[in-house]
Amino acid sequence: MSLTLYQLDGCPFCEKVADALDDNGIEYDTIWVDAPHSERNEVKRVSGQRGVPVIVDEDRGVTMAESDNILEYIEHTLAPQASA
Repeated sequence: MSLTLYQLDGCPFCEKVADALDDNGIEYDTIWVDAPHSERNEVKRVSGQRGVPVIVDEDRGVTMAESDNILEYIEHTLAPQASA
């Protein structure tokens, strides 16, 4: 599985997503982003916006922002596969 999480240190929304991935035993790579939005060029390149968290699931061709959407994706798509 090739999953990448873009996150900001101290971001509570990012921490929720990382915790959900960890709790479900889902392997992922983390790319830590800079606090100023103006310096988040890589996040903008992959997701079209500069907010975090963002996950990129290369296996499924999915790029997703917004922690609530990501948490739902983890619960309904990634977690069932991880436990299989």
